[in-house]
Amino acid sequence: MATFLFVTWDGGGNKVPAVALAEELALRGHTVRVIGDAAQAADFRAPGLRFASFSTSRTFPSGPTPLFMVRIASDPTMQRDVLADLTAHPADVVVVDVALFGVMDALRRAGREYVVLEHTLDGVLRRVLPSLDAVLRLRGLRVMRLLNAGRPVLAPTIPELDRGHGEVVHVGPMVTAVPARPAVPTVVLSLSTARYPALVPTWQRVLDAVDGLPARVVATLGGLAAGSLRVPSGVEVHGWRPHTELLPEASVVVSHGGHGTAVAALAHGVPLLVLPLDWATDQRWVGAAVQRAGVGRRISRKASPERIRAAIEALLTAGPHREAAARMGERARALDGRARGADVLEMVAGRARRE
Repeated sequence: MATFLFVTWDGGGNKVPAVALAEELALRGHTVRVIGDAAQAADFRAPGLRFASFSTSRTFPSGPTPLFMVRIASDPTMQRDVLADLTAHPADVVVVDVALFGVMDALRRAGREYVVLEHTLDGVLRRVLPSLDAVLRLRGLRVMRLLNAGRPVLAPTIPELDRGHGEVVHVGPMVTAVPARPAVPTVVLSLSTARYPALVPTWQRVLDAVDGLPARVVATLGGLAAGSLRVPSGVEVHGWRPHTELLPEASVVVSHGGHGTAVAALAHGVPLLVLPLDWATDQRWVGAAVQRAGVGRRISRKASPERIRAAIEALLTAGPHREAAARMGERARALDGRARGADVLEMVAGRARRE
């Protein structure tokens, strides 16, 4: 059996692939240790996982800002904590979240190889990371070199949705999915849990759009209070509901373009309507990939309720978008990203032991 160390941070959408891989490796009998932010301890409480928090805590903004991401990417405390943890608890394989370039650099300088774990489309990262590279070079970090030094780089996404680097390993989404079989036409509304400035007005336009829609409508508001919005009668409102409960019943998902929600919907074969909340993140690129693949549409978050409604109605009808989404769902489920990702990491561990 091998020993694995996962290095992560409380970034929201990055949780699913890290938790899935750590749990799968532990189930296979490996020793799995995780170091991350204290707020993540509950996420990594499955049997066989050992969690340790960084020695300092961070205050997280309601939505990720460029300055915050620079701080996360280059945090010196994280670097020291990871090297100290490896000294106390040697590991065969170190798996590092794609945002933690300072940790990657510390491992490189210590002569340690590492695996990079992405949590969005690789092609998106390679379009947006050069701007971060320009800033972090002032701190001695070469972002693209550090990313490409991952042995390997794992992309937990659907290959047909991505335009990634040739050497990236697309292992598939880390979700449990079945073909959606809605008893009645059902629209699931699931925008971001991060409090982007555009969140509330976008929610209101979406809710206005579904007022009187001849379909079942389910809205998951996250941390938003329903009282802060005008919710039409007939809309089912929840705080959080697991994707595994909602998506098998969905006909269409309306999302902000978060990668996790997008691949979860597509793994169930459900088309998407994407309204990006923040163009500084991956949301617009995920929406563009959805539209390019023919499995949904991307429109502006500022679109009128009438336009949003027309897009939802179009996606509810039969057509090539539904067939394309069903095919993509079959492909995603066949990949079994959780098992495939763990297989790759076991091969990395075998290579490390031979060397």
